[in-house]
Amino acid sequence: MDNSQHVASGDEQDQQAVAGAPSPALNDAPAKLRLRDDAPFESPIAPLADFLAGGNFAAVRIEPGEDVRNLVSHLDRLKLIEIAFPKFRDGRGYSSARILREAGFTGEIRAVGDVLVDQIGFMRRVGFDSFAPDAPLDPAVVHATFGRYDHVYMKAADGKAPVWQLRHG
Repeated sequence: MDNSQHVASGDEQDQQAVAGAPSPALNDAPAKLRLRDDAPFESPIAPLADFLAGGNFAAVRIEPGEDVRNLVSHLDRLKLIEIAFPKFRDGRGYSSARILREAGFTGEIRAVGDVLVDQIGFMRRVGFDSFAPDAPLDPAVVHATFGRYDHVYMKAADGKAPVWQLRHG
């Protein structure tokens, strides 16, 4: 093999695939799975740049690589924050949801795009409470996913006590 040629490793290929993936369309479609008791928010969802430019929106869309901390001073006027998952391997949205919950956001946080059923329990722990996956989810499998683990090992936005805290007080 010619040493002057660069062959991307598996990790580099994953990052290229995530970075180059198109985000799900911004279409204001309602969540397909919603875990909230309040009425669904039905209004246009603005891209982050439009919202920050001074648009009068109550819903905003975060794309991978956008810094959700730009919204912290505006949380009081937002009802919905939609976080895009163009590829299931892109975990930045998990951090965005947790940052929002830790900053005190109590509105709806929706995961949209390539959301898989085995991710939903973990997404719920960091603060997501609605989901608009590209592919349909079986409600029975979703329900089973939420009940899969009796104990958790780390603190998260859901407030569940980690097993070490239960054990040691």
